[in-house]
Amino acid sequence: MLTQSRISDQATSAHDRVYRGLRARIMHGEIPPGLALTLRGIGAEYEVSMTPARESVRRLVAEGALTMSSSGRVSTPELSNDRIEELASLRALIEVELSSRALPRAHMALIDRLQLINNTVADAVTRRDAVGYIRANLEFHRTLYLRAQAPAMLAMAETVWLQLGPTMRALYGKMRKNEPPQFHRLILAALKAGDEPGLRLAVRSDVTQGLRHLTT
Repeated sequence: MLTQSRISDQATSAHDRVYRGLRARIMHGEIPPGLALTLRGIGAEYEVSMTPARESVRRLVAEGALTMSSSGRVSTPELSNDRIEELASLRALIEVELSSRALPRAHMALIDRLQLINNTVADAVTRRDAVGYIRANLEFHRTLYLRAQAPAMLAMAETVWLQLGPTMRALYGKMRKNEPPQFHRLILAALKAGDEPGLRLAVRSDVTQGLRHLTT
């Protein structure tokens, strides 16, 4: 017979699995803006009961990754121009600071790692793989920002990425990318040169330029 503690652990594990799975899919743009989700559908996809599906949705709604209407309809957000501009400004504030803090710890092994990730970004662009592009692009930024050793600030950045995930997918389609982000090369060059003003400008440009295409 399962003990109450064992049952509780299994419920927590199921909830965590659904939450992390949905969170990654939303952040990486696998789910387009405005797509309705149902608890029954989520439960079936992850082979869990309604309870962990419901708790995961509530958590993601609280983080802004999903929206819930007054009637209880759950969907990925469709962001207004004002909201996109607000989130782009947040990215610029948080990520420029993270990059600045990371610079003193940006050894050559890190720069080499970033170059490899950027090659993956370029490969995803060549293959027209939107989700692969977004995933590799965020990995590029996260790998750099981890060197800042500022976990609270990085968590804030990831929350912004999460809210922008579906919109980034829409942006990829609108821009019809055929080459990797030019500002990644400038970020790498600034890291190699130890150029903090150049790094801050490259990061700010990288995280805001693309989003402007959605508000024009």
